[in-house]
Amino acid sequence: MKTLWVTLLSRLAYRLPLSDKITLAHGGGGIETEAMIEWLFRRLVPKEFWKTKDGYGLDVLDDAAAIKIDGLGYIVISADSFTVSPPFFPGGDIGHLAASGTINDVLMMGARPIAALDTIVVEEGFPISDLERIVKSMVNVFVENNVAVIGGDFKVMPKGTLDKIVISTIGIGITKAEPIVDRVRPGDKIIVTGPIAEHGVTILALRMGVKSNELKSDSRPLTDLMIPLIDHYRSVIHAARDPTRGGIAMALNDWARESNLLIVIDEQSIPIREPVKAYAEMLGVDPLTLACEGVALLAVEGSAAEEVLDFIHSLGYKQAAIIGEVRRSERFKGKVVLKTSAGGLRIVDPPSGEIVPRIC
Repeated sequence: MKTLWVTLLSRLAYRLPLSDKITLAHGGGGIETEAMIEWLFRRLVPKEFWKTKDGYGLDVLDDAAAIKIDGLGYIVISADSFTVSPPFFPGGDIGHLAASGTINDVLMMGARPIAALDTIVVEEGFPISDLERIVKSMVNVFVENNVAVIGGDFKVMPKGTLDKIVISTIGIGITKAEPIVDRVRPGDKIIVTGPIAEHGVTILALRMGVKSNELKSDSRPLTDLMIPLIDHYRSVIHAARDPTRGGIAMALNDWARESNLLIVIDEQSIPIREPVKAYAEMLGVDPLTLACEGVALLAVEGSAAEEVLDFIHSLGYKQAAIIGEVRRSERFKGKVVLKTSAGGLRIVDPPSGEIVPRIC
């Protein structure tokens, strides 16, 4: 009995429910996902094994991990699984999404992607023609971005034991310089490189049977943006994230909490297309919490922010915008605050619950 109470109290301390059952919310990218990472990995893995010598891993919980190779730089490695439902959607498919997400995770740590591995698990009875279409889509993205596909695995589950298809990937990149590890500083400006919530609204609308020619996923690799940006402005980029599960709300809350600083964002400055905004309101979701699959969120040294923004615009990302800044605050440290279009203020909490399950 004593052991049971200790277990229950421990779960509460890690913000886990008392129930012993996994829910969809645990995979949604919000606070439940973070709680599971803390409970299953940072709690169970001894701290001295969180990273390799002079590298980065569970200590920073970034988009990827980095292994230092003396005299050569860093190998940056990402691992991800893709379960998006439906597997085909306006603007892409699960293969396109998997390749793009893998590349972007490596890029956000300031590395150049060079190779990838994939693991595909399909349900018995899955159409070979659909599988070929998905794999072609994935391979095309990797090849177009000069990323070698060096291996992987393929398995089949009995009918009824898997919902169609799951793709897992490993992305590998290299950088001679120190990786970009998310560490925002007072005075930093927050830049988003394109309209938010495109992917999240598209998938949610499909799930709810809403058809619209105005909605399309923004799934895309950001090589053409991040490589030039890293080459020119690495020293002033203090954090970079592709805000997928949990959207910009989760990414900004991560940065605010880890730095113990206040992040203030301006609702009127956040790029979002009117159809996306309208559908998000109709479907009852906050666009700040919805996944973006072709957008980078950056924290940039304040004095260089306008110059960096102009450079991003020159690369074709015309809707990129400065949406906020990082500040010191005793009252609101570790928080994200939104200046609303109506002139008020509201705290942007990290998303919780089943936001949009199986979004990526």
